[in-house]
Amino acid sequence: MRSTNRRNRPTSSRNLQFINQVIAQLKAEPEKLQLIKNNLAYYRAQTHLKRGFLLAIERFDWVFEATDNIDEICDQIMADDYIGNRLRRYPLLFKGVVET
Repeated sequence: MRSTNRRNRPTSSRNLQFINQVIAQLKAEPEKLQLIKNNLAYYRAQTHLKRGFLLAIERFDWVFEATDNIDEICDQIMADDYIGNRLRRYPLLFKGVVET
């Protein structure tokens, strides 16, 4: 059996719970998408970010370019595909959406 470089990391239940709260908040208040866009701009301006984090920012840009429909954006965040997995891996991108 050959080992691969790809790791299959299941989303932790704590992170998944947070993402579900984000989705519920976004559907209730779609204007909170602006918080995510602000977070993207903030982190994009940082000089030293991991490549994975930069890829997540880029994928979010793709999602926002593809649609402005809140349901489609939420579906993409929750999608069990490369982009959805990449977006959910970095909860800092959703900072401020869920009020504590």
